[in-house]
Amino acid sequence: MAMKLYVGGLAYSVTEQELEALFAEHGKVTSSAVIKDRDSGQSKGFGFIEMADDTEAKAAMTALNGKEIGGRSIMVNEARPQEDRRSGGGGFRKAY
Repeated sequence: MAMKLYVGGLAYSVTEQELEALFAEHGKVTSSAVIKDRDSGQSKGFGFIEMADDTEAKAAMTALNGKEIGGRSIMVNEARPQEDRRSGGGGFRKAY
């Protein structure tokens, strides 16, 4: 079964291809994403990796957590499910 990993503390210069190559040393990577600011396109310093096999993902997590990449120590954890971001409504209300 596939496992999704959160990778934090990334240098802003790290690309999705570099992130994927780093984790590919430990098993089959099915997807990689470096999260970027939607306005500037600049990396936010974290990303996600999805690996095909749980055992390989756990081995990668153990091997890479705390490793220095691009001058920064990265943090690797199992990703939590994404929160529901729907707002309660409202927004701007005109005062009468």
